[in-house]
Amino acid sequence: MNTATELDLKTTSLPEGFEVRPPHMDEVETAVAMFNRWSNAVIGEDEIADAEAIRNEWVSPGFDPQTDIRLVLAPDGALAGYVETWTNGNPPVHPWIWMRLHPDYEGLGIDRFLLEWGERRAVQVLPALPPGLRFAPRVGVYSQAAAFKKLFEATGYTHIRSNYRMRIDLDGAPPAPVWPEGIGLRPYDPETDAEAVYRTDVDSFRDHFGFVEEPFETGFKRFRHFLLGGPGFDPSIQFLAVDGDEIAGICLCRAQSFDDPNQGWVSTLGVRRPWRKRGLGLALLRHAFGEFHRRGARSAGLGVDAENLTGALRLYEKAGMRIHNQFDLYEKEIRPGREISVQSLES
Repeated sequence: MNTATELDLKTTSLPEGFEVRPPHMDEVETAVAMFNRWSNAVIGEDEIADAEAIRNEWVSPGFDPQTDIRLVLAPDGALAGYVETWTNGNPPVHPWIWMRLHPDYEGLGIDRFLLEWGERRAVQVLPALPPGLRFAPRVGVYSQAAAFKKLFEATGYTHIRSNYRMRIDLDGAPPAPVWPEGIGLRPYDPETDAEAVYRTDVDSFRDHFGFVEEPFETGFKRFRHFLLGGPGFDPSIQFLAVDGDEIAGICLCRAQSFDDPNQGWVSTLGVRRPWRKRGLGLALLRHAFGEFHRRGARSAGLGVDAENLTGALRLYEKAGMRIHNQFDLYEKEIRPGREISVQSLES
């Protein structure tokens, strides 16, 4: 088992003439162009259509591009590689490392350099982590990305999970929702609903793989930044299912997904435990599909854990969605200990 000290000693050198540095804020579009060169080589399509989505990440709570991102530049100044490490979980037991490599620079060891930099950044949080907690950074990539997957496995990562991106075509109007008895629907009010919606989201996802309970202040601030704000946020497509004065479920959406301006996106769909198994999730989903169709979207998409503990995959298939692509999740244990993220419905 690698210790943090041993990990710090692993440093692959860049090829002669290449350099590494943090990004400048005016380089977002350059980074996005490189991400899409990589994704087109791997999955045959862009993965980011809206550069503002990346800009929003760079200014998100607890994340600093100067410490959390590195660019690798070729001798001519071209962007050859990119890596970012997210350690803003509280506690950060599973830092997230995300990397991309321009296809023109494969086979030079730059991918290993990126991964090792991401790991070194991740282990910087170890001294502040409560003793006894398991620490295991995670990485992930599309299932077609054979080179990255080979690198992950060669450097001690183990495949632990897969996620699906699912899609439904909206050539015609989808079936109308059938609401459970006693359930009403109302729009989101930014002035009064933010905290209640966040608490509903937390309640809804306590049973999901990887969930870690966070202090309210930490989680709420990040939730507002990503789910209840940011580029393209539209309060009119944030749907709240209510039972009297209580929120029973939420369906928070974007009119356009980050990779396809013609696709509506369900950012999160959650139903709290007391209201499950009554058809509420399906009703919320169909309501969202109907609104996307009314606004002219040609398809709708969302992401789901392939082994979702609460049966969400079956729900999405029932709604007529199909798997569009698969994203494989890997993990590397650096410090053994007590695992505090949800692993099963019994954990």
